[in-house]
Amino acid sequence: MVISGGFSLALAFVMKKNTEHPSEAKRASDQKYSVAEKIGLTAGGLLLILFTIIGMEFTLHGSHISHLQGVGSAAPPVGDPLFTRTMEVFSGTHLTDGNHVTVLLNGEQTFPAIWKELRSAKETITIQMYFFEPGKIADTLSAILRERARNGVAAYMLTDAFGGQHITKGYIDSLQADGVHFAKFRPVHWYEMQKLQNRSHNRVIVVDGKVGFTGGFGVGDKWLGNGHSKDQWRDTDVRFTGPAVSQLQATFADGWVEATGNLLTGEKYFPKEPVKEEPSETAGLLDAQPTIGSTPAERFLALSIAGARRRLFITNSYFVPNHDFKQLLIQASKRGVDVRILTVGEESDVKITRYAGRKQYDDLLKGGVRIFEFAPTMMHAKSLVADGLWVSVGSMNFDNRSMVFNNESNLNVLDAGTGAMLDSVFLDDLKYSKEITRAEFEKRGLLQRIFEVGASAMARLL
Repeated sequence: MVISGGFSLALAFVMKKNTEHPSEAKRASDQKYSVAEKIGLTAGGLLLILFTIIGMEFTLHGSHISHLQGVGSAAPPVGDPLFTRTMEVFSGTHLTDGNHVTVLLNGEQTFPAIWKELRSAKETITIQMYFFEPGKIADTLSAILRERARNGVAAYMLTDAFGGQHITKGYIDSLQADGVHFAKFRPVHWYEMQKLQNRSHNRVIVVDGKVGFTGGFGVGDKWLGNGHSKDQWRDTDVRFTGPAVSQLQATFADGWVEATGNLLTGEKYFPKEPVKEEPSETAGLLDAQPTIGSTPAERFLALSIAGARRRLFITNSYFVPNHDFKQLLIQASKRGVDVRILTVGEESDVKITRYAGRKQYDDLLKGGVRIFEFAPTMMHAKSLVADGLWVSVGSMNFDNRSMVFNNESNLNVLDAGTGAMLDSVFLDDLKYSKEITRAEFEKRGLLQRIFEVGASAMARLL
């Protein structure tokens, strides 16, 4: 009531001054403001300052986890049944048996698999993408969706309004003309500026409710190729079947109902009998969404780091750990875990993020963490493997934006075979990477250090 009254009084005063006759306004300007007018102006000014502070806190707030406290050990190891129960309670990742996971590397493996499944769709296709730009991938996707829609498949496409800002009206019109349902997630309006920071970074493709894809890929031709040539981004994705697909479908349904008001339900989207293939793995989807306080993404990452006992291999394109997560990595190294970070090198598409991440290198290297930068092209993969058993692949970056502001989707897998596969991929990537040593890093120039300090000041926005 105080806030509303202050605004109303200030607004009434401004309107009064604007509607006075010029001569009356002249005389009024020579007079002192009344007590009520002074109160109104003061209240309005104070509220403006208050809302500015609130807006800055909303825009700049960081994570909330500084350490893990437990009885005996801080967190159960990834191989302990208590780990999966703890992960489910704290991150919402419901792990189930009966899933089959295939790791896909780069566009040369990912898109042939996606096109094959989309072309075979019989009833439904649901797609949610963060990044979109015109090109070969966009054209192929459009052609397949329109053909399937003309043949009776219920096809849906949801793009983030910010990440998909390059999608054209003509592209959308052609989809809708053939019956493809299209929507934008959280378009930015002046009266909804509070949503500007919170984007959907999810990657979701589900075919007939039975086959799912997620990872770091987007609709853009830079994802084509082998991940080792310039302008052919290096990425890691997954194709999977089993109960976890329904969890991915629910992620899409959540975004779709927000964008359109229509909630997708029923057996066509959520089949009673999910596809079960052999071999079978334990897996579940992390559907990370922002919230006040600590987020599921933060809790997932903290538990994964704390659960490692022998080795922890993290591949991440935008590696900008805050102080607390940096300490969790150092603590893991000091308890004997082989902690290695693989991130982007000079081919980074966002230089400021790379500089912000490099500002953290010195402490990490002193703490025993090994850091590698991928050399051939942009490293865009987001994966984690702990003790060769606990695996996560998806859209989540190791930065404040992914952990605090964005919707993210990662497939988490508890399986030695999948873990061995990701360990092998990680070690192979190191062959194309440069290890950053303390001795060499300390030789970097003054200009580099200035860039790092400046970029790190903006780390919460990156």
